[in-house]
Amino acid sequence: MRTILARVLLCTAFAVTEGHALSRSEPPTPEDIARGKALTDAGDCASCHTADPAKPFAGGKRIDTPFGGIYSPNLTPDRETGLGAWSDDAFYRALRFGVARDGSRYYPAFPYPNFTKLTRQDIFAIRAYLATLAPVRNEPRSPELRFPFNYRFVMRGWNWLFFKPGILMPDQQKSAEWNRGRYLVEGVSHCGACHTPKNMFGADRRGQAYGGGRVAGMFAPRLDAAERSGLKSWSVEDIAEYLQSGRNGKSHAGELMSEVVVNSTSKMSDADVRAIAVYLKDLPAGAPEPKVTPPPPAQMAAGEKLYNGACIACHEEDGSGAPRIYPPLPGNANLQSADATSALRIILDGAETVTTPRAPNKGSMPGYAAKMTDQQIADVTNYIRNAWGNAAPLVTADQVAKARRVK
Repeated sequence: MRTILARVLLCTAFAVTEGHALSRSEPPTPEDIARGKALTDAGDCASCHTADPAKPFAGGKRIDTPFGGIYSPNLTPDRETGLGAWSDDAFYRALRFGVARDGSRYYPAFPYPNFTKLTRQDIFAIRAYLATLAPVRNEPRSPELRFPFNYRFVMRGWNWLFFKPGILMPDQQKSAEWNRGRYLVEGVSHCGACHTPKNMFGADRRGQAYGGGRVAGMFAPRLDAAERSGLKSWSVEDIAEYLQSGRNGKSHAGELMSEVVVNSTSKMSDADVRAIAVYLKDLPAGAPEPKVTPPPPAQMAAGEKLYNGACIACHEEDGSGAPRIYPPLPGNANLQSADATSALRIILDGAETVTTPRAPNKGSMPGYAAKMTDQQIADVTNYIRNAWGNAAPLVTADQVAKARRVK
């Protein structure tokens, strides 16, 4: 009975707080706007809401999901096609509850399951910053989703099953820096949207937070303390350097993460980046890594021969490479991911190191899709994923062929 009463009182208090949140009357201060910009950068809003670089935040970018395509909305203060005619109340409900101005439910490609954790002050700060943007008239296209997901009412059921609205309460047993990092990672930066595996309904798989996930034809690696494919071997400083520059002495950002670094993490304050690093470094290891059967000696020999002919000039015989220019391969967490999708994409398509103010020098790698057969790609991939003390599941020629088709 006491538990039920406590829940009722808590819900009542939350409702009163929410109601108060919708009654902002004071105009935003310059500090509010600056905080809103910092949060917008941390949320990487520009990446999803910019289709035309000449029209930032005007929306219209297609976001592919397993259920079809969604086009991002216009966040500029245009009154007809953007947020100009929105009230603060409507903006608040969108981020807190995933409810559009017309009362329909958003799809979780808009990460309201993360944004719901933000404080009302931060939600209004984001609103204040977006209101300062130049208005751009741009009416994004309607979603192109398969039945039954093309009917928004199905989101009521999705929310009932998978969505828990409400701010993120601090852990009093942890430091202020750790709590700030958690607030950013789980809230506005929504790292789990890519780095947590999804179930058949597109919701996070329970108990597998930050265990790595497929996204846009790539694999976002584990962020937990997994020994081979997670962040166990990375220090707080390693993580911070990677987020600020797109590289460190252990790895380089891939295609998708490079966009996040350029548009988001490289623009964040040193304190916020370090807070994220402190929180991520404290995550425990989740699901155990798969047991690995080493490649047959003949395949390792074939892979080594291909490596010596195509890769050794940049990555060196021992795989050490040139840290921060050509990433080292021994102990490389991304390379040892259970899912080899990203490794295959890089070998097939090539890669280019992202440049940032902290790391302006560029490195590049050619693609080998036209130079190697499926079996050869499999052989060299298995070699680098299992040489120099590395250990990762074997890749087959069929998997390589499938990766070619996905491109």
